[in-house]
Amino acid sequence: FYMGKRTWMALVLSLALLAGCGYRTMPAQGEEPAPGGASSAVETAPGGETAMPAQTPEEGVRAVCRVVDGGAEGALILAGEEAGEVYTLDVSALGLEEPLADGMMVEILYDGMILETWPAQFANVLAVRPAEGAAADDRCGLCLQVLADLWEVDAGLNEDITQLGVDLSGFTGLTEGEKAAVAYAFGMEHDILPVMGTWEELAEQGYIDRENLYWEDGCLFSITGETGKFDAQKWRSGLGAYFFLDCTASMEQDGTWTYTVGGEAIA
Repeated sequence: FYMGKRTWMALVLSLALLAGCGYRTMPAQGEEPAPGGASSAVETAPGGETAMPAQTPEEGVRAVCRVVDGGAEGALILAGEEAGEVYTLDVSALGLEEPLADGMMVEILYDGMILETWPAQFANVLAVRPAEGAAADDRCGLCLQVLADLWEVDAGLNEDITQLGVDLSGFTGLTEGEKAAVAYAFGMEHDILPVMGTWEELAEQGYIDRENLYWEDGCLFSITGETGKFDAQKWRSGLGAYFFLDCTASMEQDGTWTYTVGGEAIA
């Protein structure tokens, strides 16, 4: 079999090119190529933008949370069952078919990704709607109202604080997630990221001066009891505290709560 010189050279060149090519994917838009020229495979649309697979709300991951605060404004603070299940979600641009309210249980459909911020965030929300069969119960709003009222009375105890303690460990009416969300919402009302813990725990962590019975930079707010009957207090020092005693609360048909204070005390 005889090949002319030109045919032989063309064959050699073709083999060399094939040996050197291998499979290489193009980096996504804005992605730096990996060392050695390799990159993860990303499908791109004709215009160059990243092509995401079509996904309908029914195909998303489902989470059910309680609206703790922000229902009227659309900047939601949400809570699940566990202490770490606290979320923020802005629904103002989602065009919801049904209005949301504090105390409502809502169903969030999302792509399964959670941003590890505090509070956490749903990465790509597909839909938000009231959860079927779950009646509104704004007992979180009740706690927030009690804490707000405590803040206002004898305001000198907390007017200059830069630290804020919240203790709901002795209150049986909320899930751990709801307690954490209430503490966060209360803190955000005063632009202070709260710390949760009992008096003993906060003293152990160095916030409270145990020997002198004084929290120099902060004030501890607490509610103890159950939803219908409870006590509440704020504490700055052994000689600086305010108490709501024998409080009773009841829920209206729309899920909102009202309460009355049986007695007040000051130290």
